[in-house]
Amino acid sequence: MLPSKIVVVGGGAAGFFGAIACARVNPQAEVTLIEASRQTLAKVSVSGGGRCNVTHACFDAHELVQYYPRGGKALRGAFARFQAKDTVDWFATQGVRLKTEADGRMFPITDSSETIVDCLMNAATVAGVEILTGVAVASIKQSQGNHFEIFCRSGKIINCDRLLLATGSSRVGYQIAQELGHHIESPVPSLFTFNISEAKLRALAGISVNPVRLRLCADGSSPLEQTGPLLITHWGLSGPAVLKLSAWGARLLHDKHYQATLLVNWLPDFSQEQVRQNILAIKNEWGKRAIALHRGVDLPHRLWQYIIARVGITTDERWAGLSNKTLNLLVQELTQGQYLISGKGVFKEEFVTCGGVNLKEINFKTMESKLVSNLYFAGEILDIDGVTGGFNFQSAWTTGYLAGTAMGEHSAD
Repeated sequence: MLPSKIVVVGGGAAGFFGAIACARVNPQAEVTLIEASRQTLAKVSVSGGGRCNVTHACFDAHELVQYYPRGGKALRGAFARFQAKDTVDWFATQGVRLKTEADGRMFPITDSSETIVDCLMNAATVAGVEILTGVAVASIKQSQGNHFEIFCRSGKIINCDRLLLATGSSRVGYQIAQELGHHIESPVPSLFTFNISEAKLRALAGISVNPVRLRLCADGSSPLEQTGPLLITHWGLSGPAVLKLSAWGARLLHDKHYQATLLVNWLPDFSQEQVRQNILAIKNEWGKRAIALHRGVDLPHRLWQYIIARVGITTDERWAGLSNKTLNLLVQELTQGQYLISGKGVFKEEFVTCGGVNLKEINFKTMESKLVSNLYFAGEILDIDGVTGGFNFQSAWTTGYLAGTAMGEHSAD
């Protein structure tokens, strides 16, 4: 009996993990990984500012799924089979130790993404995976007997018994999946920054506040909230709170052409009434002092000056002269300041798309298509995306591992 031929299309995290898992489960199988560009694992190389945020130190599958705006429900069973702890253990067996940072993100102790790239390349080579770069796929057809013919742009045709599509957010990957009978949820960007056209806010670029509470409001939609660090930038707002909010609101913001209202609570640890009482106490105690110079709240000085200017308080006004009306406006500004989102920026460390192959068409025990026998999916080609912090890589490791293992076991039957 001839050995099974298995092809993985896509040389990213999910593709490599799938190819390695398959080749290890069934050493007799001929496993080939093909990548359209000349470089494999490109996203791994640049992730985390070149350090590679491998996963997140969340080792409870039920908690882990809550970090996925899309795909969490489908991943619940998948994480029961392979989750973040398994990822840590897998890399440890390859001699790569990971460390956990204060925010839960996990990186190789070398702080170099090349450690992860080299690890995956070596593991693939040792497992006997053939890696072909510069091979662009034009189309794929399933022939009789559920085999596949892969038509490359060069004119080359590659045949295989089982096929794993791990093409990330590539349009070609979506097109191939569609041609093979799958429905594609429209891909739109996720994990991005907010453009705020207010020049005086942007002049504060570099100031960060932790925590803030953000509330995203758009006509006809329920508000979305996130709490966490915020960074003011030259184009508007960034930081983990914004990025998480952009992930949960990715499709909503796309549909609204990235025009929406953002409410910022600069003091989320206090109720609005507590903030009001605190401001009143400051007024009574510091009556003769300038409001601009004696802020009495735990915010950067330049940000405080910007906030009071927003409610019409001049630099020479004293606390004693603060009217009740202006005091109420100040409390409102501190707890529900309104900012108009006028577009999206780019978060360059993550290239994440929401959308992809409809998850109802996938068996998440094996990652095999429910519509096409012997066809498997892993990674970002699926309609799965996580917030920033290593969660997108984790879904790639998990789906790649499950797909590769299932393909290998199927081949061994």
